[in-house]
Amino acid sequence: MRIMLACQAGMSTSIIVAKMEDEAKRQGKNYKIWAIDQSLIEKEIGNFDVLLLGPQIQHTLRKVKKIVDGNAPVAVIRPMDYGRGNGAAVLEFAEELIKEGE
Repeated sequence: MRIMLACQAGMSTSIIVAKMEDEAKRQGKNYKIWAIDQSLIEKEIGNFDVLLLGPQIQHTLRKVKKIVDGNAPVAVIRPMDYGRGNGAAVLEFAEELIKEGE
């Protein structure tokens, strides 16, 4: 699974990415997880299976869904999980979105 996160500058999300990677490894899952600046989303179309937005850019959700155009599920990370750096919960959320989209 390829999980891409997007935020204001790709910086704050890097903490979540590291925690998600740790949890995926702990579960024996070989996922590609990375973060980008929201301005680069369009260039990444086709490279991810799910796109999670940082809560600080949740106002862009409708616009981002139009850009992604159904190629992958798009959702906002729950603010509590984001704020607490709960990589396990964010990873589970991404997996749920993929299952719903199948």
